[in-house]
Amino acid sequence: MKLLCISNGHGEDVIALRILKPLRQMQPDFAPDFAPHLESHLELSALPIAGTGEAYRAADVPIVGPVQAMPSGGFLNRSLKELARDMRQGLLSLTRSQITAIKAWAKTGDIVLAVGDIVPLLFAYLSGRPYIFVGTAKSEYWLRDERGKLPITQAFPASLCAQLEGWSGSVYLPWERWLMSRDRALALFVRDNLTAHQLQTLGIAAQCAGNPMMDGLTSTGQLTALLKPLRQLPPAPQIDAIAPNGTAKATALYVTPKQQLNPPLTLALLPGSRAPEAYQNWERILAAAPSLSHSFPYRPLILLAAIAPSLSLTQLQTRLSDWHPVPTARPYLTFTQGNLTLLIITDAYSDCLHEADLAIATAGTATEQFVGLGKLAITLPGPGPQFTESFATVQAKMLGPAVQIVYNPEEIGPTLTKILNDPDRLQLIYQTGKQRMGAPGAGSAIARQISQILKTLSSPIQNKT
Repeated sequence: MKLLCISNGHGEDVIALRILKPLRQMQPDFAPDFAPHLESHLELSALPIAGTGEAYRAADVPIVGPVQAMPSGGFLNRSLKELARDMRQGLLSLTRSQITAIKAWAKTGDIVLAVGDIVPLLFAYLSGRPYIFVGTAKSEYWLRDERGKLPITQAFPASLCAQLEGWSGSVYLPWERWLMSRDRALALFVRDNLTAHQLQTLGIAAQCAGNPMMDGLTSTGQLTALLKPLRQLPPAPQIDAIAPNGTAKATALYVTPKQQLNPPLTLALLPGSRAPEAYQNWERILAAAPSLSHSFPYRPLILLAAIAPSLSLTQLQTRLSDWHPVPTARPYLTFTQGNLTLLIITDAYSDCLHEADLAIATAGTATEQFVGLGKLAITLPGPGPQFTESFATVQAKMLGPAVQIVYNPEEIGPTLTKILNDPDRLQLIYQTGKQRMGAPGAGSAIARQISQILKTLSSPIQNKT
């Protein structure tokens, strides 16, 4: 049995592997007496249609067909400028070659798994083989929540676009639903129950088995001990003199009454993983430092920068000229600025998410994963190509009150102060994140269903339209 996975972006590649890895471990047994036309083992391959598929290579999943990194990184649906750049870099030629590779694979292949949006779904259809679709890019929460349609808050002309969204009754457009409803579409998985229900009302047999984004985020605990000294309040004052105004002078930094009521606050910094955009995002996030210090003058702030290993630490440090490096035995670069302590962490991504109380984010998947842990993410859109204002707006609709868009770094401190003083909002953030992103285990749940589908292919697979 041969399965080809088609995905369109690094995040989608990772999500696909959250399904493929448990599926490979299950190793469905295609017994000859049950399906004599099929091989008795599962042979996986992949075609990453945006990017070079390094995640697949690291997981020993062979790549079928040509791959190429494009300037947009696959984020084309909201920028004609990025589309034009990709076209100049050979997007059309690459697409033709990839479709040719899919059809060549289909001559001996059995089934296609499409992960992402309409592009891998269309490619799966063009293969002529049966296919399974895991839709990661769209959610009905773009348009409505459990109470009904969302109000339109944008000004013209954005308000006109908002009115047109959902014109066909779903966030998934008619041509996408047509591809979902073909006989060869054996299973359809969407990211949340609201989206599944809306598609079901339109006659599409969609289901939600959870969101694979939340898999693999277990904390190792390696940061807990490291952060413990930073989270301990300084010692009580040691009085050695009385100042002329009658106040005590201390020989060391000590806890004031206000500090006693304001224990250290830990923030995750999530600049994204794509260079050079991540470096621009990093600059904007760092620009929020004065705002944070001003808004929390009596509260130590610990900033955990979750940095992708692919990014250059040298490039990141060039933006830290007004921070003070701290010689330390800790395994991470450490800097301070006033009451802020910054740690640059490249090998403990999940731990950063778990240890942080809230996040400042300019990322896609990382923001959603953080919110899925029941925590607030402040997002700071920029020029892109990924994390633009348009992208951030859609993301905020999808994640609801768990995300707060801020357009100016100077506004981050006051925004955090307001939200942290609103217990009702904090409870809503927790509930919303858990509800919309789901619990871990979705990858294995989807893999189990795919395994059953593969086992029930008991007659030669025929091409259908």
